[in-house]
Amino acid sequence: MKIIPAIDVMNGRCVRLAKGDYNSQTVYGDPLEMAKIFEDNGIVYLHVVDLDGAKAGKVKNLKTVEKIASQTNLIIDFGGGIKSRHDLELILGVGVAKVTLGSIAVENPAVCIEWIEEFGAEKFILGADCLNRKIKTSGWLKDSQLEVTDFIQSYEHTRIEEVICTDISKDGMLNGPSLNLYAEILEKTQVQLIASGGVSSVQDLEALKKIGCSGVIIGKALYEQKITLGQLQKFI
Repeated sequence: MKIIPAIDVMNGRCVRLAKGDYNSQTVYGDPLEMAKIFEDNGIVYLHVVDLDGAKAGKVKNLKTVEKIASQTNLIIDFGGGIKSRHDLELILGVGVAKVTLGSIAVENPAVCIEWIEEFGAEKFILGADCLNRKIKTSGWLKDSQLEVTDFIQSYEHTRIEEVICTDISKDGMLNGPSLNLYAEILEKTQVQLIASGGVSSVQDLEALKKIGCSGVIIGKALYEQKITLGQLQKFI
């Protein structure tokens, strides 16, 4: 199971939100320094989210992402504001390994399929962020009527293998992940599921591994030292 620390970027700083609320940010310092700490402790993968970009619908923190990509060897997946080919090419051009298709996968699936065919399915992850099982978009500010499992199933034919699923009600709350939801997704689809939201302990990691998640994104639990980098060594 991949261990994937999260760096959420707002105004060039590393922050965490609670349930995606932009007014509830806690600042944790410089994103590059955090990335280097992760790498020094054996971390291989990194999840970077441009929160400003997710809200604006276009990449806003490109320089920060470029610094992390150029000054570490971390395998980076990026999400937040990718709605145009221009931004997609910019992000891939600075050394990001994979791009998460979130809002645009809901709003314009035809464009996503075109990109997948052109750049290769291995360059993309499907972002399935949901609240009460309904997909939300635009930095979790907009609602949709798409049920999360149905949404994931609708993209299985595209050959995208990895899906990040965040239960927004759990995100940043440190009260445990949505094990039942993830187990259902794994039962009904053939995707490699990366769990996100609510992870607060090593026991949570063990439980996610047991149900078959291929990866887990850890954010606030690391920054608040509910899980230490030392405790992650047995998973890396």
